[in-house]
Amino acid sequence: MVGVDFGTLSGRALVVRVGDGAEVGAAVHEYAHGVIDERLPGGGPELGPDWALQSPADWIDVLRTAVPEALAAAGVDPADVIGIGTDFTACTVMPVTADGTPLCEPYPDRPHAWPKLWKHHAAQRHADRINELAAERGEPWLARYGGKISSEWEWAKGLQVLTEDPATYAAAERWIEAADWIVWRLTGVETRNVCTAGYKGIHQDGAYPSKEFAAALDPGFADFTGKLGHDLAPLGGLAGRLTAEAARWTGLPEGIAVAVGNVDAHVTAAAADAVRPGQMVAIMGTSTCHVMPSDRLAEVPGMCGVVRDGIVPGLWGYEAGQSGVGDIFGWFVETSVPAGYARAAAERGMGVHEYLTSLAERQKVGEHGLVALDWHNGNRSVLVDHDLSGVIAGQTLATRPEDVYRALIEATAFGARVIVEAFEAAGVPVEEFVVAGGLLKNRFLMQVYADVLRRPLSAIGSEQGPALGSAIHAAVAAGAYPDITAAAAAMGSRVPAAFTPDRDRADAYDRLYAEYRRLHDHFADGGLLHRLRAIRNDAVRGDAIRNEASA
Repeated sequence: MVGVDFGTLSGRALVVRVGDGAEVGAAVHEYAHGVIDERLPGGGPELGPDWALQSPADWIDVLRTAVPEALAAAGVDPADVIGIGTDFTACTVMPVTADGTPLCEPYPDRPHAWPKLWKHHAAQRHADRINELAAERGEPWLARYGGKISSEWEWAKGLQVLTEDPATYAAAERWIEAADWIVWRLTGVETRNVCTAGYKGIHQDGAYPSKEFAAALDPGFADFTGKLGHDLAPLGGLAGRLTAEAARWTGLPEGIAVAVGNVDAHVTAAAADAVRPGQMVAIMGTSTCHVMPSDRLAEVPGMCGVVRDGIVPGLWGYEAGQSGVGDIFGWFVETSVPAGYARAAAERGMGVHEYLTSLAERQKVGEHGLVALDWHNGNRSVLVDHDLSGVIAGQTLATRPEDVYRALIEATAFGARVIVEAFEAAGVPVEEFVVAGGLLKNRFLMQVYADVLRRPLSAIGSEQGPALGSAIHAAVAAGAYPDITAAAAAMGSRVPAAFTPDRDRADAYDRLYAEYRRLHDHFADGGLLHRLRAIRNDAVRGDAIRNEASA
């Protein structure tokens, strides 16, 4: 099987043995355009604050380069491959024509014609309007999303396009997740998966929000659900067969099975063999997504969503998340570490992250005297407000970079604890906490999480969780296994209790967590942080207008 994981900055292809999930070959392709957050590839004016776009050409290049390279690395005959599965970041959504052509091809100079990446947060005011109206009308679906729809999701981004660029909105015959669009390109058949439709498209109990609700948002928005897919395909299902064109791109045989699309986080549950009720998987990278199957339906305040069949068929699938984790650590290293630290790290043969970690882990809990809020990229759960921003309290002239670095690590762990406590308070127990993603490599960070959460952490057995999960789904689509649970048991793996909490440190963290909650609740209304963001945005827009006029 081949699994392809389309991430934020790159795409990865993985060749996997069907019988036991052994990973026999892999390759990575870095996106040429990366995250488009300043100007469009052809130039033009600066994009506004909180914009984040991508280029679909980068995704096709992953199929053209990473898949053949992974096959070559595996040393397998492509004729032996029986299926391919894919996963994507979400909500990464795009306007296309009826035949699937991305609107950025005919309209390359229109920012709204390009795919909006998951971390495009410029639609917050539109999310606010959706939430206000839904609450006023008593829309029953709102509780399934913890009482708030995120600015990252399909409806807020679609409403932004209509409001700011009506011509592009009118030209968009389809509004489609990248997870479904790439499957369309592989098969020639448009399909929509139950996962992204449920979590990102507000599809509940067989329907999207009503046409009347959409029209109440804006009369021109009444046709929005007509741009979405209504016949949803189950996860692990067969989306179609590989076309001749896609076979030429990938080097795979024409006609092999192509699995229904999926989200990178949700598909990772299968790779960790964590598809049973109560197994929460935290996929930790630039951000963290928390997904968990359950046999019970409950309303968890501030969750990203609960969707029937959203992770595995037959169970409710819960999602929560943190919009910034690894990105926060990366920001700090790139902007706030003195050159002397970089030199010291190099002298010891370390990277800066590794060096800061080595200094931070020598400290006792609370020794730095700091507490931070992990909202540098907004808050996805439980406040659902992407106009929030980071806070660090307790700094003095004696504060060192390693102090702040450790406080930021702890802040993300505290944010995860808020999420777990919200689930359990709502009657949805978290029986096992499983960690996946690139940050799993940082053992100190994992130990902090175990101590803060006061529970053992299990660890996924693969470094390529999303790609492996996609291959597992492809095995089901190809008929090698009867369902995702059986395929996950055979091909996925995890190490139970890979990290266990230390009682003394956990007790000390309880005191620090109490201060985090006080800071969290104090700034939760967003008053000060929203005003600061508004001042920043006004200044940025003013500079952009002046620069454009002078040009």
